[in-house]
Amino acid sequence: MIAVEDYRERVLALVAGRRLDAQPVALAQAAGRVLADDLIARVAVPPFDNSAMDGFAVRAADVAQVPVELAVAGESAAVGGDIPAVRPGTAVRVMTGARVPPGADAVVPVELTDQPAGATPLPDRVRIVESVPSGRHIRPAADNLAAGDLVLPAGTMLTPAAIGAAASVGYGELSVCARPKVAVIATGAELVEPGRALAAGEIPDSNSVMVAGLVTAAGAELVTVARCGDEPGALSELLAGLPQVDVIFTTGGVSAGAYEPLRQLGAGLDFCAVAMQPGKPQGCGLVEGVPLVAFPGNPVSSFVSFQMFGRPLLDALTGASASVVRRRAAALDGWPSPRGRRQYVPVVTELDGVRLTHRLGSGSHLVASLHRADALAIVPEEREAVAVGDILEVMAV
Repeated sequence: MIAVEDYRERVLALVAGRRLDAQPVALAQAAGRVLADDLIARVAVPPFDNSAMDGFAVRAADVAQVPVELAVAGESAAVGGDIPAVRPGTAVRVMTGARVPPGADAVVPVELTDQPAGATPLPDRVRIVESVPSGRHIRPAADNLAAGDLVLPAGTMLTPAAIGAAASVGYGELSVCARPKVAVIATGAELVEPGRALAAGEIPDSNSVMVAGLVTAAGAELVTVARCGDEPGALSELLAGLPQVDVIFTTGGVSAGAYEPLRQLGAGLDFCAVAMQPGKPQGCGLVEGVPLVAFPGNPVSSFVSFQMFGRPLLDALTGASASVVRRRAAALDGWPSPRGRRQYVPVVTELDGVRLTHRLGSGSHLVASLHRADALAIVPEEREAVAVGDILEVMAV
């Protein structure tokens, strides 16, 4: 058996030196894409000194002793145009987000004056009933960041918050990596279309739709989802007829049984046993120059294998930064673990630790409870069991 890390390197070697092209996209279409270049702020945030409150811009020295009445010289709303300066003994009405007038060094909230809130006529005078220190309720220009600052590094997966940040620093579109085009093929004569009535020995094909969903969630473009029996000739014909893709993921056909179409196909694929559970049998290689990664046929094995090998391969093609969040958590259940193989156990996160999604733990057939998992608990190779209270590394899925 080979180590998980060694096999991952073998998979990543299939795309060594390859990086998908960059393309411009509008911000509204950028969610889930990978940023191709460092994002540098074109404008500061905020771009000017602005008010954090609805109220009156003043000189703090003029409101040091309260109550005090000030003449209102005008107003500054959250739009352009000229605004009056604040001079000794005067105030300017100001709205949240609007420019702070020249001469002002503080804002008095409207609630600390004799003026009503809301849409009211501009008063001639305002009575201030509570003092404010210099700088209060003012957001200085570049308080968040300055023009020229790095906002997001290349390789960032763009979230809605990241897109908002890009807009705030002056961008209307972003350069992102092309989505990897992916084909998913589930093998196994026993597999039938989900939802169809089952004959003896048949099972619903959960693998193809599950891996397809994982591909889409990883930010790739799903081109084809197909199903194939156990005949290597039929599989060869299916592979030859695929549209142009960047990656092929398959499930099944990699174990030691008599009907293993991926193994029988050959086609330059290498197979090995990886020191992990579930997911021990694995295969990968190039088929007509296209990387093919073959996962085991048991559904939980396919799910774990995608997390460990499939997602990193897609990330390598786009230059995406490591997307896996890892932490440590206490086990709330106990379970056995196979010595000599690293165990990846579907778990659900609770306030005080993680719990098994099913009493049978990491059984590779337990697909009907897999949806409960929000993480995989990782048990080191040297362990033979996990006890309640043990601290384990946990990776989000």
